[in-house]
Amino acid sequence: MLYVGKAKNLRARLSNYFAPLHTLHERTRRMVTTATGVEWTVVGSDVEALQLEYMWIQEYSPPFNVRYKDDKSYPYMAITLADEAPRVMVTRNHKIRGAKYFGPYPKVWAVHEVIDLMIKVFPIRTCSDSSYKRAMATGRPCFPGQIGRCGGPCSGRVTIEEHRAIVDDFVAFMSGGDQRFTKQLTARMREASAAMDYESAAVFRDRLQAIEAVLNKSALVLPDDTDADLFGIAEDELAAAVQHFVVRGGRVRGVRATTIEKELDISGGELVDQILQRTYGPSGSADIPKQVLVPALPEDAAELEAWLRDKRGTNVTIQIAQRGAKAELMKSAALNAQQALLLHKTRRTSDYVARTQALTDLQEALGLDEAPLRIECYDVSHLSGTNVVASMVVFEDGLPRKDQYRTFGVPETTDDTDSLYQVLMRRLAYIDDERDADEEVPVTVGEDETDADGLAVVSSDPTSDGTVVTVRNRPRFAYRPQLLVVDGGKPQVNAAARALSDAGHTDIALCGIAKRLEEVWLPDEDYPVILPRTSEALYLLQRLRDEAHRFAITKQRGKRKRDIQTVLAEIPGLGEARIRALLRHFGSVTALRNATPEEIQELPGVGPKLAATIHAHLASR
Repeated sequence: MLYVGKAKNLRARLSNYFAPLHTLHERTRRMVTTATGVEWTVVGSDVEALQLEYMWIQEYSPPFNVRYKDDKSYPYMAITLADEAPRVMVTRNHKIRGAKYFGPYPKVWAVHEVIDLMIKVFPIRTCSDSSYKRAMATGRPCFPGQIGRCGGPCSGRVTIEEHRAIVDDFVAFMSGGDQRFTKQLTARMREASAAMDYESAAVFRDRLQAIEAVLNKSALVLPDDTDADLFGIAEDELAAAVQHFVVRGGRVRGVRATTIEKELDISGGELVDQILQRTYGPSGSADIPKQVLVPALPEDAAELEAWLRDKRGTNVTIQIAQRGAKAELMKSAALNAQQALLLHKTRRTSDYVARTQALTDLQEALGLDEAPLRIECYDVSHLSGTNVVASMVVFEDGLPRKDQYRTFGVPETTDDTDSLYQVLMRRLAYIDDERDADEEVPVTVGEDETDADGLAVVSSDPTSDGTVVTVRNRPRFAYRPQLLVVDGGKPQVNAAARALSDAGHTDIALCGIAKRLEEVWLPDEDYPVILPRTSEALYLLQRLRDEAHRFAITKQRGKRKRDIQTVLAEIPGLGEARIRALLRHFGSVTALRNATPEEIQELPGVGPKLAATIHAHLASR
């Protein structure tokens, strides 16, 4: 079983897959060419199709459906409802039979703090199973019960039936922060006070304060009658991160983090569909809220609502938060998801075993003689052919070496391949096979120790004071890389291969990674290398490509900003509004510099005198 999907129109759905192979997404093409047949089952309604899809995905775990990985690094509060006398405990184990979970919590101490407050109001069992069995067998209270830390039947104060009722109240309060407990305790406190039973009134007062302390642990983010689940999603071509905010009684009761590995290129609505199925498929009615907020509505939103309504027993709505407090909370969930996705990728790259596997996979996939311990990746960024900046990022042993990152200024051009060729020729010129990189020689260094590229310049001419210092024979980043990676497909790889050939360094391995389909291109190859979706090598190449792109964009934006501030802002009569209008019209300072006064004057609000001033000022630069 490769893939499970549902469709109202089978012909329309299959046409997405059985199209000319060159038009398909690479991973879809791989699924279609792997498959040996198509089977379908007709059911009575859309909701039945939804249920069957969920059941089959759970049963068969098809490799081309999305896969989920829960973040189990956070502690949870668990109530073991399957036990004769349920206990409350702190755990990271998600597989306790019949347990009810609350959380996750950011720290273990936070869970213990909530439990300490809760057992003052709902005294339930906290002792271990062995202590419970020993106490019930001997008739002697368990040790936590003797010091007032356990309220189970083993303490000798309640029966099993009475304890079960308290456990039910504990779960009900934690599930929704039910205000009825506050009202009941307030009423009983006042009754005891009116009857002059001040000791009982003090007990109810303490319990009421404990409830208020628990409620105050989570801030009121929505109206106190709001029960909703919010899903923040961040995704790229291969993975997605989901932050599930559980809001009960207007308060965020827990946050569940999930990482999803995508095999096929699916839309945001389809991803939401799969997330909701996976989240609520095994859930009971008490775990399904009245409202589900998502970033994009799936096509079968009505069927999902009907499915959730059947499970909950009352109406459930699936919506997109457009404005107000819910929209702000959704932004927080989306921001958390973006951070989680970044952390997920960073963990895979930072883990020693994963890095070793990534380098080994790269060696095998690219046919290298040795693992590429030093990798350099290049990207070119520009604005309509101006402010062209190329970046070089360096990874050693699978980790970034930010001290060796470099940027290159490139003459204005709209041809990325030509820019890439120029940059690589300049960089490869600093590789010297015949001299030891660690050799140190005494030389004289002038006042300016770097060239336009930020590369070290060594001079043998004496300075005015004759100062002589010892420096490295060549710049640190001139060490020979085992692999060069370029951001792009076949054209960019061919340009880089031409630079390697012209520089006489054809022994350095080369590849390119194309963003749209995550294909890996090699020189002189007609077809790309397709790395497996879960490959550590693919994650490493993605990280290299994304880091090179980020570094180039940051430098390019900074350069553009300096141009605007230092050139246009100096012209008398030009304010911020006119500067923005000029840049929108001409696209860049350079294009504006090449314009005639008549062309500048065509912009509304710019007269002949100001146009002449602008032209004269730019011409003198």
